[in-house]
Amino acid sequence: MGRFHRHDDHDHSHDHGHDHGHGHDHDHGHGHDHGHDHAPAPGGAVSEHGDHSGYATGAERVVVLERIFEENDQTAAANRRDFDAAGVTAVNLMSSPGAGKTTVLAETLRRLQGRRRIGVIEGDIETSIDADRLNGFGAAISLINTSKGFGGECHLDAPMVRSALPRLPLAELDLVIIENVGNLVCPAEFDVGAHASAMVYSVTEGEEKPLKYPVMFRAAQLVLVNKVDLIPHLDYDLETFYRNLRSVNPDVVTIETSARTGQGIDRWCEWLCALGR
Repeated sequence: MGRFHRHDDHDHSHDHGHDHGHGHDHDHGHGHDHGHDHAPAPGGAVSEHGDHSGYATGAERVVVLERIFEENDQTAAANRRDFDAAGVTAVNLMSSPGAGKTTVLAETLRRLQGRRRIGVIEGDIETSIDADRLNGFGAAISLINTSKGFGGECHLDAPMVRSALPRLPLAELDLVIIENVGNLVCPAEFDVGAHASAMVYSVTEGEEKPLKYPVMFRAAQLVLVNKVDLIPHLDYDLETFYRNLRSVNPDVVTIETSARTGQGIDRWCEWLCALGR
């Protein structure tokens, strides 16, 4: 499914500003408004999933896309119901490869150990390298390698996350962090059943990334601007990045972080803890 994309003009984030204490009373639908005004798919292969008219099989592709995302959104809603029933807040943590997501997460687990009961769904195409790095901090870890039965996809989707849930003691947890596969596009396009989405962005990626890859920046409620300790050694303009980010997501929360120095990690932990109140 990594080659299929939702149309970039639509906001597929979810408004989950609820009280995530134990004993929720929430109504989680699919979270997507499918009542958009688009030309019929069979005529021009244009739907909410984008313009596929350049393909000879454009209309057929649209039908496949609609079925894929419908199934995904139904499963995502089921995941959220399970999280809610257990009194768990779930966060989808995304980034490109090498942004420092796993390092930030390891430091997060270390600081929240004893304060929050945390589970991690660790997504990677291959290996248990990142999952192994997260061991020893008291968190329950459930690994998903997308190469094993999921086509080696460059993202997690709702069925993948659902397959990981039985390996977590949900009733004993407060927070589940879903560490998505490192990829700057696809992870933001699939609702996995989380209550909130956050992104780790590294300053080494350049100021223009929100403009070139707006989907993930737009989907995130919070962006960790990571590796800020490296800025003195880079030809990098932080204000230009913020201007580009606000142009695609004016309301996003940002925290400047460095997992190496610890800058901003406490603020990030406070943001996570506040989600469950």
